[in-house]
Parts: sequence; structure tokens; C-alpha cells
Amino acid sequence: MSASHVLDRLSVTADDASLIAGAGLVLPATLGRRLGLPELLDTQVTAGPHAAQKCLTVIHSALAGGDCIDDVDALRAGATAAVLGHRVAAPSTVGTFLRSMSWGHARQLDAVARRLVVRAAAAGALAGGTAPVVVDIDATLVETYGLAKAGARQVMRTGRRGYHPLVAVLAGTGDVLHARLRRGRSNDATGAPSFVAETLARLEQARAAADRSGPVVLRADSGFYLAEVLAACRRRGVGFSIGARLLGRMRAAITAVPEHRWTPLPYFEPGAAVAELDWVVFDQHRTTPASSWRGNGLRVRLIVRRTPTPPGIRERRAGRVDPAQQELFPTFEYHPFITDQPGDLVELDAFHRGHAEVELAIRDLKYGFGLNHLPSGRFGANQAWLVLQTIAHNLARWTARLGGIAATARQTVKTLRRRYLAVPARLIRHARGQRLRLPTGWPWATGLLTALTRLRALPEPAG
Repeated sequence: MSASHVLDRLSVTADDASLIAGAGLVLPATLGRRLGLPELLDTQVTAGPHAAQKCLTVIHSALAGGDCIDDVDALRAGATAAVLGHRVAAPSTVGTFLRSMSWGHARQLDAVARRLVVRAAAAGALAGGTAPVVVDIDATLVETYGLAKAGARQVMRTGRRGYHPLVAVLAGTGDVLHARLRRGRSNDATGAPSFVAETLARLEQARAAADRSGPVVLRADSGFYLAEVLAACRRRGVGFSIGARLLGRMRAAITAVPEHRWTPLPYFEPGAAVAELDWVVFDQHRTTPASSWRGNGLRVRLIVRRTPTPPGIRERRAGRVDPAQQELFPTFEYHPFITDQPGDLVELDAFHRGHAEVELAIRDLKYGFGLNHLPSGRFGANQAWLVLQTIAHNLARWTARLGGIAATARQTVKTLRRRYLAVPARLIRHARGQRLRLPTGWPWATGLLTALTRLRALPEPAG
């Protein structure tokens, strides 16, 4: 008998109210309760009745793989609510709730995310950070379609419509410390100083809760090359490694560096080298008081990585001009950044290039959660959606770390979901208790049970 005939004889029905498609959601749900997430949502968010249930519905749907409002309906199937610890709201209810949220309500939700990071740090979730602790700040583009979304109607510099949120990530862990939605036409610097100041304040609170000390360094690209960003770092005693804008006198000074001062660099492009200049930044701002360093400038280390211009680009440039003018075009591409960190040039360049790891967390938010689909036409609703996605993202990271099931420090939610969250189970009620029965032979059942035991052993939040 052929396989197709066997499959045709298989009877399929949807009539078992005790089945659960994602029984492993009990892990992040348990961690959320240990961190006091439901109580925080109840006391902080005032956008209508039962706000905690509706927010938790979105968070758990994101953890289960849902990336739009309609996907929350999957949590209403079978006995799934039994592993979540709350009533699951319908998609229509969630949509109405999100649309009712103003920017003020979204900021209330942001306050919940901040306090949750602090409580997770106290529970030991941030203990795996690097020394020094490094915060990566970056902006990303989230494309939308149509003209119905507030803040995303104008065409961005990419020729598309969408939003331009800011994200702050703890390096080495992928934890999101802060996220803020901005309209699509915002440049990287829009709101950056206040965002950096808020991020550093959150990190300070989290480190205090975890009883940790030591240096902190902010890494960012040239979009954050601002006097106000450096001022925010200096107020908190935080170091910096920030990409510089290659403009005016800086370009002239770099191209004038003699050849013997360039140190060969181990890099994927042959011929790369690095050099250092003593530099004063933002000294052109003479309108501020003389006592302000913003007016007088700040002496920093300007480190430049140069790489040979790819031949194809060099040939295209040369083809557009007279051969006698070809020497006006550079044979190198320059990538400068400023820093106040001590150390070897080559090591500092490698450290700064490590800023690229922030893209891993952004990719996880977009393709592992729901950041690619900002669902509402209201700006406040989309900011709330962004914060809920970051809470889900962090719960996944902390669940793996505190539960002892993280294969790597930056394990993506795809791995966690496949091995632990998406395990099917049957809810059995007997006597006065309930039991989840997992499939026989599930490869990661032991890890799931061990993680659940460890998460249940976490103390309740102190306040």
C-alpha cells in the first residue's frame, strides 16, 4: 500500500479541549510571575479594564510565534490558557485595547519594561554581561505600507514608508534595555540624547539591583555623533566608542596621515590598516558658555580604519571623470570613530566593530517576534506594540538563561521556541490537581522540566 493511501485513511478531528500546542509557554509565564509582571501591568497601565490580561496576551502570543494581532487567537485553542495563568483576550479585544492607548499609556508600559529589567537583574538574569558592560545603541527601519499609519506616511530616505525606532541592547546578552518608536522621516540623531540618558539611567538601576559595579561603555555608529550624547555619557561616568562623521577638516586630517603611521590590521579585506589622531570634537560650538565643554571641545582619541576601495567602485568613479583628474578620488575608504578608552589601536578597532552584534537582537525582534508588523494606525498603539515585543524578547532571553537551557549567551528565540516553547502536551485533571503530559521521547523534555524547577525556585520580587 502506498504512503498516500495510508494518509488518506487517517481520520482528523478538532475536538480535544485538553490539548495544548505550546506547553513550554509555562516557562516564560512562570518567570513573568516571579518577576511580578502581571502586578506591574495592573498597577502601571491605566488604558482600560483588565489591561494586564490584554498585555500578557500579546506578550505570550509573541513568544508563541505570533507577529500580528489576529495570531493571539491561537492561544485560545484547547487548554492553552492553563499554562499562561490568565484569561486570553480575543483579537478584537486586543485590537480595541491597543487603539485606545495614547503616547502616555505607552510610556506607562515603558515604565513596566524598565522595572522588569531591574527585577530581572536582581534575579541574576544580567549576571553574564561583559567587563566592561557595553551598551549598543542603534536605529532600524521598519517598513509599512499605505498611508493609514500615523508617523509613517512620509517617504523615508530609502524610498519607502515606515517607522525609525531606536533600540538599546546590552552587548553579549542581546537584552533590550530600551526602545522608542519614531516617525519614519526621523534621522538617527532625532531624540538620541534623551534616549541615551534614559538608557544609561536604566542600566545604572539594573546594575545596582544586581550589586554589580565596574566600567560602562556606550557604542554607537556615526548617527549618534553628537555633543549632547557625549555629555550624557560624561554625566554618568560612562565611556564611549562612537562612529565619527567624515566631514570637513577631519577628512583632510585623515588623508594627510603619513604612511608609516598606519598599522596593518587583520581584516577580511587585504590591505586594511588603522591609525590614531589626537582630536578635539565639537569645538566649533562657540555660542555656549565658556565653562561648558560643549563650547570648548573635548579631546578624544580619533581612531581610523582604512580599507582599499573595491576595484569595481574605483573603476566606476574613474570612468566618470577625465583620466587627469583620477588622482582626486581616494584609493581608500575611511571609517573613523572617537573613543576615550585606553588600549591598543587594533584591539579598540575590533571592539568598536563589535557594535554590529546589535543587529542580531534587532533581527530577532523583527523575525522572531512582531517588530516587522506595527499593527495600528495610531502612533501610541504602535509604541505600545514595540514595548510589548521587547518584553517578550527579554522574557525569552531570561527564561533560557535563568532556566539553564541557553545553548549560547545570545541564543535566538527560534531555537528556544523549537526546543522548549512549542512542545505539545495534554492537560490532565485528576483529584484536586492538574498535570501536563508531554510527548514520550521529546528530545528536550529533561531540560524543560529542569528549567521549570529552577524558575519556580526564584524568589518573589521585593518591590
